[in-house]
Amino acid sequence: MSTEPNLRTQNTGWIEVIAGCMFSGKTEELIRRIQRVKIARQPFIIFRPKIDNRYSTSLLVSHNQNKMEAHLISKPEEILELSQDAKVIGIDECQFFNNTIVSVCDTLANQGKRVICAGLDQDYKGIPFEPVSQLLANAEYITKTLAICVVCGNPANKTQRKSTNTERVLIGSSEYYEARCRSCYNETNEIGDNDN
Repeated sequence: MSTEPNLRTQNTGWIEVIAGCMFSGKTEELIRRIQRVKIARQPFIIFRPKIDNRYSTSLLVSHNQNKMEAHLISKPEEILELSQDAKVIGIDECQFFNNTIVSVCDTLANQGKRVICAGLDQDYKGIPFEPVSQLLANAEYITKTLAICVVCGNPANKTQRKSTNTERVLIGSSEYYEARCRSCYNETNEIGDNDN
């Protein structure tokens, strides 16, 4: 577990990664950090992938319905073009971007910017999600978020898919997924009864 950086002693750019399973509060934590940036009157911008249109087409929205304005983008290179005036850049759902997001984040940090990324660290099979695993390796600060297992109530770090759909990316929320602990997680995905 890591804490936020001490902003008074930092004089350079850096990357922060908030990673965990679904329903673990990643977006909520990203919004919390950006709210503090807003209070400090630092120029910021938030990005999220166009592919994720679950709650809004113009806002960053957590599962708890907390919201902030965000720019929807198709490819990571757009972040460089749109964030020139920002000191802090928030990027949600990083797992939906290609690996170019890693070099984009490095470029921004090298420009002296604070880059806050949030994303799933594993897919529903428990396989590390690129590019989040590479972002974790490059980050100065890492926060691992945990959910609550819906079966037993223990800390959960796995995303259980409730559908028999086997595509790696299936955009959805509680209709397709639930948080599970190590013991209650079923990697063979045999609980699915919603074929989509």
